[in-house]
Amino acid sequence: MNRQAVVDALLRSHGRTYAADAGIRLRDTPQPLYQLLVLTLLLSAPIRAAVAVATARALGEAGLRDPRRMAGATWQRRVDILGRGGYRRYDESTATRLGDGAELLLRRWHGDLRRMRAEADGDVMVLRHLLQDVPGIGPVGADIFLREAQAVWPEVAPYFDTKALRGAERLGLGPDTATLARLAGDAGPATLAAALVRAALDGSVVEEVGSSAS
Repeated sequence: MNRQAVVDALLRSHGRTYAADAGIRLRDTPQPLYQLLVLTLLLSAPIRAAVAVATARALGEAGLRDPRRMAGATWQRRVDILGRGGYRRYDESTATRLGDGAELLLRRWHGDLRRMRAEADGDVMVLRHLLQDVPGIGPVGADIFLREAQAVWPEVAPYFDTKALRGAERLGLGPDTATLARLAGDAGPATLAAALVRAALDGSVVEEVGSSAS
């Protein structure tokens, strides 16, 4: 099957980032980058992506869009908002991590993830390591953040993590990241990577794309 046809079919139906799903207009400015970090933390738990996305929206709608407001909110308020978003199974531990992470970000990087980026000085693996200093962000979470942040941090691209590459394998696209970035075209590698993750998580995506591309 033609790989470009497969990618085009995938992007037509699933070509959106998780940040976009959560209502985050990602730019290289402190607030949307912090919102992406929060979404990353929520997606890191073994919970449905749709629930994590809905909960990120709920936190944003409640005004907790920057680390100062997140740190200033009471633990109970964070728990309540997480519950409204459907994030009930991990609401108490996540509320604690959100508060601790916001305080760390304020103390170490003055609430601005661009300072973390500057500290990494263009080294993506250093940046991946620094992200894991944030409570609740492990290797998987760091991959999620970088997969989405490559849309606004060009030195990260092309970034296709293990889960995205699993989706590429299921679709017969191969594991070469440079090739995947080229196939993404104007949509960009961040959008394709998110679509590939959906293919990795949901077999019906693979079947749907196969039918559309054939």
